[in-house]
Amino acid sequence: MPEVPKSDLHPSWVPLEKNDQFACSVMGGIDSTVNANSEIKTYNEEAVIKVPLRKKPSVDELVRGISEGSRVLLSKAITLIESNAPKDFDKAQRVLQGLLPQTGRALRIGITGVPGAGKSTFIEAFGQLLCHMGYHVAVLAVDPTSPLTGGSILGDKTRMQNLSREPNCFIRPSPSQGTLGGVARKSRETMMLCEAAGYDVILVETVGVGQSETTVRNMVDFFMLLVLTGAGDDLQGIKKGIMELADAIVVNKADGDNLTRATVAQGEYERMVEFIRPATEGWKTHAYKCSALTQAGLPELWAVMRKFEKTTKASGAFEKRRKAQVLSWVHSMIDEHLHNLFFNDPMVRGRIPLVEHSVVNGLVSPSQAVTELIRCFDMDRASLKHREGAT
Repeated sequence: MPEVPKSDLHPSWVPLEKNDQFACSVMGGIDSTVNANSEIKTYNEEAVIKVPLRKKPSVDELVRGISEGSRVLLSKAITLIESNAPKDFDKAQRVLQGLLPQTGRALRIGITGVPGAGKSTFIEAFGQLLCHMGYHVAVLAVDPTSPLTGGSILGDKTRMQNLSREPNCFIRPSPSQGTLGGVARKSRETMMLCEAAGYDVILVETVGVGQSETTVRNMVDFFMLLVLTGAGDDLQGIKKGIMELADAIVVNKADGDNLTRATVAQGEYERMVEFIRPATEGWKTHAYKCSALTQAGLPELWAVMRKFEKTTKASGAFEKRRKAQVLSWVHSMIDEHLHNLFFNDPMVRGRIPLVEHSVVNGLVSPSQAVTELIRCFDMDRASLKHREGAT
């Protein structure tokens, strides 16, 4: 068989030789034959390159790599944290335990707002500002999970293309997995990993804002609410319980023809916060305006956050909140662990269909159904099964 010229194997837009300027490469195919009767394709075994499976990094390798700032091992550790497999849970906890002395040094900032408020655009502009100032920034973008399919697009990183190119920035999109508050179930552990990897500022973007969008408050130091102009009258604004949790209210898109309206909205929100108790002890919440497009007002916002950190650390409110968050974290993990043990118990799973049928047909009350299922649950049996699954 005559040898095909190398130039014929490449599209016109692909260089003949590999170089650092081009990310793609073209490989030749594998010679094969097809049986005309059975249509079965056979390959020359000598031409097939067998690629060995990638070895999963050990706990020590993950701890050492993250401590050295390896983005690859950080990503693998986050994937391990987000895994629901019992065998991954124990390994993930050992990684966290090994990195625990290196955590807690970053400033954690939560950013929420109504859909369309420009959260992703703001984070990209603000993150670039911090990177250019020499800070290492980690962005945890929480993507909504479909209640029907259970899937997530995880496309936040594509909307932060400029920020994703910054060498001092790490962006990790995560599914919300239906968690109340729109924060990923393992976001707290992910923040700890990023802190251990040496990131100075952690930005947590939530899926949106609503009356119950408050879980983020229990995991960050500074909580920012992004709003738009014309969000409603003063009374409606006060009804939004999220405002009671905000350390700063920021009117975004204050540029061009919208600058005047943004200035008016800033004054309106400033009057609103006069009737709301401050979210943080010893800190007065104020309204600000900025433009993620022109970056106007972003340096001033960073100065406000640094002042917040200095003020709350001096008063002790910063450390007090961190300790309260750890306790809240423990309680939520207990709830999650007991929930998983209960619904993964074989006796409970076998009994649930019959009990649910009785409830929907009015044969038993919901309270009676719960009592019956709890009687079926054996903690020792469920714990033993959980330990067996982890090995």
